[in-house]
Amino acid sequence: MTTETKTKTDKVEKHNFQAEVSKLLHMMVHSVYSEREIFLRELISNASDACDKLRYEALTRPELIKGDPDFRVTITVDDTENTLTLSDNGIGMSHDDLVSHLGTIARSGTSAFMEKMAEATKGDKGEDVTMIGQFGVGFYSVFMVTDNVRVISRRAGADESWCWQSDGVGDYSLSPAERAERGTDIIIHIKDDAKEFLEEFRIRSIIKTYSDHIAIPIILTLTRDGEEKSEKINAGTALWTRPKSDITDEQYKEFYHHVSHAMDEPWLTLHYRAEGVIEYSVLMFIPSQPPMDLFDPSRKSRAKLYVKRIFITDDCEDLIPGYLRFMRGIVDSEDLPLNISREMLQNNPVLAKIRTAVTKKILSELEKKAKKDPDAYATFWKAFGAVLKEGIYEDFSRRDQLLGLARFETTGAEGLQSLEDYVGRMKDDQENIYYITGDSLDVAKRSPQLEGFRAKGIEVLFLTDAVDDFWLQMVPEYQGKKFQSVTRGVADLDDKKEEADDKKEETSPEMTALIGVLKTSLEGAVKDVRLSSRLTDSAVCLVADEGDMDIHLQRILKQNQQLDQTTPRVLEINADHALIRAIAAEAVKENSVDKLKDDAQLLLDQARIMEGEMPEDPVAFAHRLSSIMTRGLG
Repeated sequence: MTTETKTKTDKVEKHNFQAEVSKLLHMMVHSVYSEREIFLRELISNASDACDKLRYEALTRPELIKGDPDFRVTITVDDTENTLTLSDNGIGMSHDDLVSHLGTIARSGTSAFMEKMAEATKGDKGEDVTMIGQFGVGFYSVFMVTDNVRVISRRAGADESWCWQSDGVGDYSLSPAERAERGTDIIIHIKDDAKEFLEEFRIRSIIKTYSDHIAIPIILTLTRDGEEKSEKINAGTALWTRPKSDITDEQYKEFYHHVSHAMDEPWLTLHYRAEGVIEYSVLMFIPSQPPMDLFDPSRKSRAKLYVKRIFITDDCEDLIPGYLRFMRGIVDSEDLPLNISREMLQNNPVLAKIRTAVTKKILSELEKKAKKDPDAYATFWKAFGAVLKEGIYEDFSRRDQLLGLARFETTGAEGLQSLEDYVGRMKDDQENIYYITGDSLDVAKRSPQLEGFRAKGIEVLFLTDAVDDFWLQMVPEYQGKKFQSVTRGVADLDDKKEEADDKKEETSPEMTALIGVLKTSLEGAVKDVRLSSRLTDSAVCLVADEGDMDIHLQRILKQNQQLDQTTPRVLEINADHALIRAIAAEAVKENSVDKLKDDAQLLLDQARIMEGEMPEDPVAFAHRLSSIMTRGLG
């Protein structure tokens, strides 16, 4: 990120944009060119938010709206000057607000935004518009239709006004301005190739399509040959207060766009009114694409809380649980006091009951969707499953319900499977639900620890989300079947063999000797050495001993510096592998410990590499490998 600089000339401040704004604007304007009408939707949405914020502030400071209590957005067209002006009487912006909000793009995600935009410019233009608004760049869409924009704003309660002006190239200016009342004017000089946005029919069409649901009046004022005429052009009522039968899919979609600041389609719409002891309305959506901030460490909910149609906050952690933070939309309460503060919302009993009921409703709708349309539910799960699984770890009261919603890739069937599916396919004598954790599905599928389970036809779950290692610590079993990692403990596969294989061969003297040599050579580096019943193709593998931390969890905690020391693992060897038999034949000879020292270390390094780790000493590993290869070739 570049450092902002500014200069003052006759009270006009010149600022350089932060965060490589010029490059960002160039990419956005050119890649989203076919969707230029979005700029008006974004500006109206911002104006509506400004009015919502002031309405909330005025609950405790009514003097802020004294003399002008009716909120509105006004669009003024002047075809003589080729200008389109969008005005609101919301909270307005101070000098510092203008620098903060309009002088910096995507403060928390500039690099991610640029990467997404770069990818989008290589594909279809229709994909690009989904990024608008997701990084705080909605305002900058105005530069698709102008190369000169002025923002004149006066913050509610302030005595001074400021003018922000830019051509969207590399800098902007700030200077004192005159504005009699609070609010913001955005004066846009429309480019010659964008004059369609000065046409009355075009503006009405855009408002009807994108902003008809806005809960404050949108006034269109036309200046034709010196005469003005004004008319309200939107419905101007809160969409969630209207009957579902009166709302079209298109209206739901545009309201979703408004509350989410995204342009994908809602995957699921939840609209209902709860009546009884506690009354509230809900209009919430599940996106079809993961929001860019889905894995932000703050895990903030983006659902908006209203009280009697008045916006209170969009930062209420008690409204819905963190594992449902992908939800977008509103909850409007009739029972919370209008003057409630954000601090008073914490541990509020009314809000707690709303949270419980809304969460129950969302999970119930997901259950219905999973049964009715498994393919559509699989799409949802791939986008949001990793987040929903956080609830298995932290929400004890709904753990069984969330486990029922969970889906997994497995070794036994194509596509995502439920735990109920897995249990239904278990062998009669199988006591455990087997799983393997890993950084990715491809890595997990290649794990040598799976070989014996595949050979015996025992299904294994692939758990490849970071949260899996943690919820498994809280959930010992499902439907009476214990969860068992295939990378921990002894693989009890002998019980699963066919009757013809029932007799277990005794360990040969050579294998006994090899185990002794390996234990001596690798003392301190491994916890134990034993023959493996889980390997069929690979020579060796590492497993955690029974009672020790699972290998993948240990690696995650180590990487995040939450674990100082790792517990040595058990080295398992495959007695049927040609390499192991060859080394075992040498293990019964004299001085085998010294002679097989390098071989023992190479077996351990090989097992580490198959776990996706580096050898403990890569240089020594290379020397040993070269020495053994030379000896073999000689």
